[in-house]
Amino acid sequence: MTDPLLLVTPPALRDSDVIKLKMRIINMVTPAMQQVATKDLTRQNVRIWIEKTLESLGPGQFISTTVGQQLVDAAVADMIGYGPLELLLVDPLISEIMVNGPKVVFVERNGELMETDVKFEDVTHLMHIIDRILLPLGRRVDADNPTADARLPDGSRVNVVAQPVAVDGPILTIRKFPQTKMTIDDFIKLGTLSHYMAKFLEACVVARLNILISGNTSSGKSTMLNILSTFIPNHERIITIEDAVELQLSQRHVVRLETKLPNVDGSGVVGIRDLVRNALRMRPDRLVVGEVRGGEALDMLQAMNTGHAGSITTLHANSPRDAIARLETMSLMSGLDLPVTAVRKQISSAINLIVHLNRMPDGTRKVIQITEVGGMEGDIVTQTDIYKFYPVSTGVDGKVHGDLKPTGLRPMFSPRLEMAGYKLGGEYFGLGL
Repeated sequence: MTDPLLLVTPPALRDSDVIKLKMRIINMVTPAMQQVATKDLTRQNVRIWIEKTLESLGPGQFISTTVGQQLVDAAVADMIGYGPLELLLVDPLISEIMVNGPKVVFVERNGELMETDVKFEDVTHLMHIIDRILLPLGRRVDADNPTADARLPDGSRVNVVAQPVAVDGPILTIRKFPQTKMTIDDFIKLGTLSHYMAKFLEACVVARLNILISGNTSSGKSTMLNILSTFIPNHERIITIEDAVELQLSQRHVVRLETKLPNVDGSGVVGIRDLVRNALRMRPDRLVVGEVRGGEALDMLQAMNTGHAGSITTLHANSPRDAIARLETMSLMSGLDLPVTAVRKQISSAINLIVHLNRMPDGTRKVIQITEVGGMEGDIVTQTDIYKFYPVSTGVDGKVHGDLKPTGLRPMFSPRLEMAGYKLGGEYFGLGL
């Protein structure tokens, strides 16, 4: 039996005659819209034009008032909105939308993947909606540039993979931006971290420690980056560098930089590495890089080692140890012929703390390790867990149960926290309990 939650499209709009009527109305309204200034193409104006066109078709087109309103909503969405996706975008329980070609759409609702009945009419219809997302941002997808990253006006992250790379039709993935900005208190309520961990991380940011946030896909790295960035003092000059702008910092002195795709002739590309290098000439107090995934890792490490303490970035990794290994690999991708030992020394002196998150089997996100990078022992970068998640069981409700606890070790950089005004007692580290 079909789960009623999955039927997000009104039944009437699945009828082929209603779909044909909608397309007829769109074809009638489009020429008039093309003669109107862009500033007049508001949702309200377009809705009025569509309603008048529907009325002009006369009593021969007999449909109920409810179906008529649903048809008008769908036509407005197709003409100036996001088409069939609008029903999913307004659902607060949906955190991710995955369009696998025009006829298959999945969503993540409350941490669970499920298929919907939402469909696009064809590949052209889907590409029309994709272009509407990308073009205002100066981005595009075609046979020569089949992939793109973008964002919706509300900050939701968008990734597009088009044909010929996508064999079964264009692939559109949207990670929705929370309607309300998450805070550290929200993370505590959700069980992502504990009160002690939150206060410790606040102290680390204010004390200008260099922090690396790692985790697997959809583990909450970007959200954690956003939250930690809120602890940066308001008087500091912050430069953010991202592929597609997502960070929402409330500080006054924030400079936001975003990568640029190549022009049609292949020139003019501006990548993360270019922006990191340029940012160093802009007198930053802090660098906040959305994600490092290539040679820019070495530039980031050098920035952390040359007077830009307090920088924060993220990367994909399965554990803090894997995060160090990935940093090594990416640094070697910089094109410089450096020995591994030299790279490890850069890492050990640049990174102070690794915050590792994980998306659990039940869909929840947790900080499962907060690890201090202590330096070098021989050729190995030493790491010490300060906090750790200890799983206990998976209950009958399918939820993962466990404890977020300190390991009983006080970090070596504690004096820096005290100098910043944070004298954390032994209870924060599991000492003297």
